[in-house]
Amino acid sequence: MANQVRLLGLEGCYTGSALFISSLCDRMNGQLSSTVVPFVSGIGRREEAILAMPYIMPRVVPDQKAKFENDEFFRKLGRECEIKYTGFRDRSHEERVVRFQADLREGHAEIAFVATGTNLALQFSPSADKAPSKEYVDFEKEPGKVHLQARFILNGVCVRWKGWIDLQRLDGIGSVEFDEEKAKIEEQQMKEAMEQATRRQREFEERQQAHRDQMERRAEEEAEVGPSAFMRRHLHQPSPSASSSD
Repeated sequence: MANQVRLLGLEGCYTGSALFISSLCDRMNGQLSSTVVPFVSGIGRREEAILAMPYIMPRVVPDQKAKFENDEFFRKLGRECEIKYTGFRDRSHEERVVRFQADLREGHAEIAFVATGTNLALQFSPSADKAPSKEYVDFEKEPGKVHLQARFILNGVCVRWKGWIDLQRLDGIGSVEFDEEKAKIEEQQMKEAMEQATRRQREFEERQQAHRDQMERRAEEEAEVGPSAFMRRHLHQPSPSASSSD
């Protein structure tokens, strides 16, 4: 059975604390993998809400280039090999030819590496609501063929897929290469997210410590005057709002 590969691969990624997770929410564009964080007692409701947020994995692995060069999966895809258009396999060949070109003009297509059985749902336009440029879908470079290029994240690594497909036979040659430019952008975004998460976690720990200090002071005060006197003092002590109204 052919391997179905998600373009936003998360293989090899790591999870962090709930605060690290929450800082990455704006960068993940809704493409997340999540699980529930267990309840932690002894903290306020706001902190409970933060810890209850889902775990989110980063989009890329820490050392993308090393993984691309050493992973057997990427080694196979990095060699030029036969590819085929796999969309609408239940239709006639003539209809598939028409639909293939229509898919390309819309900026997407399903392509399979024959040797490995790896299927990729490729997006040829950087924006889903725009038609692809000639840089990504080129019908003019060679008669009877279309030259294609797509950039995406595969198994946690930024890659660039390049290839060509015969417009009548619906097969051709393609390969995957490491996308160093995109990798640097993703790594910088991850670094910024981690720095923000560290800052937010430090603020959270400071609030926790302040809460613990307050509880310890109240416990010491109660121990000094006795429970009954402590309760009477706080029950009869006027509230700040009552004092201000007087």
